[in-house]
Amino acid sequence: MIISSEPNKTCSTVAVTRCDDYQSDKIAEAVERQFSLLGGLERFISKGDTVLLKPNFIVACPRGQAAVTDPAVILAVAKLVKDFGGRPFVGDSPAWSNMAKCVSDLELEKPLKKLGVPFKQLNKSKRYKIAGSSIGISRVALDADKIINLPKFKAHQQVVATFAVKNMFGAVCGKEKVFWHFAKGKSHDNFCRMLIGIYQLFNPVLSIVDGVVAMEGMGPINGSPKPLGFLVGSDDPVACEVICCELIDFKPDELPIIQTAKRIGFGCSDLSRIKVVGDDYSDFVCRDFQLAEQRPLNYSLGHVCKSVSKQLVILAKAALNCDR
Repeated sequence: MIISSEPNKTCSTVAVTRCDDYQSDKIAEAVERQFSLLGGLERFISKGDTVLLKPNFIVACPRGQAAVTDPAVILAVAKLVKDFGGRPFVGDSPAWSNMAKCVSDLELEKPLKKLGVPFKQLNKSKRYKIAGSSIGISRVALDADKIINLPKFKAHQQVVATFAVKNMFGAVCGKEKVFWHFAKGKSHDNFCRMLIGIYQLFNPVLSIVDGVVAMEGMGPINGSPKPLGFLVGSDDPVACEVICCELIDFKPDELPIIQTAKRIGFGCSDLSRIKVVGDDYSDFVCRDFQLAEQRPLNYSLGHVCKSVSKQLVILAKAALNCDR
């Protein structure tokens, strides 16, 4: 575990909490320790705040597939926020489904209803100038007083791996996300500048990465579950990404998002200046984590059209099932 011995040189703090599985009591303890280690929930939200909990709901699938943030993590954070006096809601704009189908497949609807926590589709687009382009951002997300980012620890076929930063790309409305792969995907730097710009616009108060069971191989959807046993949290998403790289014995400088962040001076990418608090992970580093074979970042126009058509079919089927 990296602990800075010179506090004046520390630029960011990252909390690492060990958790072997998704049993509710274990996850609750690990999540609670995340907030405690980073200064307490009161450091991040105030009573009465509307708080968006932004998971990774890229596709409607069972939790065992490890493509999405596990329900246990979402529920543990929602309960803490609710008990504190905040008003949490769960929201995303899934690339390959909608919130209702994702919540249903994860069997989340009843637990959320029991907590009194709604879920919302991140829609109602509003244009913002980001990285030189006008991008449609969800007003539902923008209207939240605070955002807690709850990404999934995953290998990725186009950007090597995703931890904290890219999850906020999910607040770009609907299939516009596919278009930006087409428009910005000619270089990793352009695409990552956009991702960072979106993150900065929303400025989540905290990111907690679900790495209890990660996804290795052909992520972000078609990979395999890989037990890691950690939650990783920070108010600095880049420092969070650096420590996630450490957990799988991957050089942070080889991650496109960290490369771009370093180039533009966003976040702390210097490992020696990151203070890690919580559990020692040195004996638990995963040295056989399988990364994805890399594919082109930019989509062709044909791929964009095909993707939009496929999504329309998925949404039509979901609406039909709801009407039955």
